Amino acid sequence: MTSGSYFNIVTISYFASMVLFIAFLATKSFGVARLATWVAILGFILQTVGIGLRWYETYQIPGGAGYAPMSNLYESVVFFSWTILLIYLLIEWKYKQKAVGAFVLPFAFLAMSWAQLSLDSSIAPLVPALQSNWLTYHVITCFLGYAAFAVACGVSIMYLIKVGREEDVGRGKAGGVLSLFPSAKILDDLNYKAIMIGFPLLSIGIITGAAWANYAWGTYWSWDPKETWSLIVWFIYAAFLHARITRGWAGRRAAILSIIGFAATIFCYLGVNLLLSGLHSYGS
Repeated sequence: MTSGSYFNIVTISYFASMVLFIAFLATKSFGVARLATWVAILGFILQTVGIGLRWYETYQIPGGAGYAPMSNLYESVVFFSWTILLIYLLIEWKYKQKAVGAFVLPFAFLAMSWAQLSLDSSIAPLVPALQSNWLTYHVITCFLGYAAFAVACGVSIMYLIKVGREEDVGRGKAGGVLSLFPSAKILDDLNYKAIMIGFPLLSIGIITGAAWANYAWGTYWSWDPKETWSLIVWFIYAAFLHARITRGWAGRRAAILSIIGFAATIFCYLGVNLLLSGLHSYGS
């Protein structure tokens, strides 16, 4: 089997897991929720194997010296999906909140679907700017940060739905599907903790990116659109943490800022590559 075959199975697995998590909300069956988690774990394992096989395949192309499969948009989207599952599974293992999967698995599924259906999956030798170990350090840290922000965004959407419904029905607890959601306090705490994971990883990603830029282009910072938007994203989440720690920002305002931050993250990752030109244009 090729790596592409594994990734096709992974896409189906993430779709099945997403559907099962949604079915859990509809049926309130924790057996369905456990199955959803195991299907997600299976997909994650297969994706890990697929990424390893893709890495092996980079050695097989003519003139291929082998490299971590994170060099183009297809590979980065696949890796982004993998990091989302990694962060989600760690959070589910620690907090045992199954309902979160219904709001996080769609990000991983959509990423894999887009990669498999729309992006060029061919393997080619690296361009000179990418022939550096800094590529691996930079991409891994950035995408782990992005994945934590994706989880924070999903949790924030849950928070806004839950508190909005509770306000509609009064100060009592919302029933129905929302009874399976974690409490508003837990959702707010998960949002904060996910960003606390993502922010230092993004910071390290920006630092390693600057080191890589100096290696590739002879300057640490050139105000390339990707660099500028990375800084914008960093400031949004820095403002979130500053407001949280010094002014006690929590609840609705924190959730909205988290969603805005992830929207900026997606634009930094995809919008800049697809819509703007610059030194990072090879990422498109």
